[in-house]
Amino acid sequence: MNRLERIQQSFTKKSAPSFEIGDTVRVHVKVVEGEKERIQVFEGAVIARKGLLNTETFTVRKVSYGVGVERIFPLHSPIVTRVEVMRQGKVRRAKLYYLRGKKGKFAKVEDREFVASVKGQPGVTRKVKEPAEAASTSKP
Repeated sequence: MNRLERIQQSFTKKSAPSFEIGDTVRVHVKVVEGEKERIQVFEGAVIARKGLLNTETFTVRKVSYGVGVERIFPLHSPIVTRVEVMRQGKVRRAKLYYLRGKKGKFAKVEDREFVASVKGQPGVTRKVKEPAEAASTSKP
């Protein structure tokens, strides 16, 4: 490992948020206005991720009052305080730039489904929307 890689690793966040392309996320950003500091929330679909180590960025897209708004966030920046995953999307692409040309329902990303095994019955599975639902709805 050379010096540059060591320096880059020292600037990465220890607990980087885990999310994927197509997920709907809520990004909490620290905004400084004069002497005041506040948290601004930006919610939308993750359409791209780029970069390595501490230079990694992700692009979030939302439609606000009929206008598409995209914002690029550095993943390991101190201005990004928190990233919450609201929904997990089912996609088969690494970049979702095609959503820019879509409107209404067609601009939505389908929910990802998980296959959970039924407790006590090996080989029996069922599809659920989220893993939390599988744990709460399974019979003891």
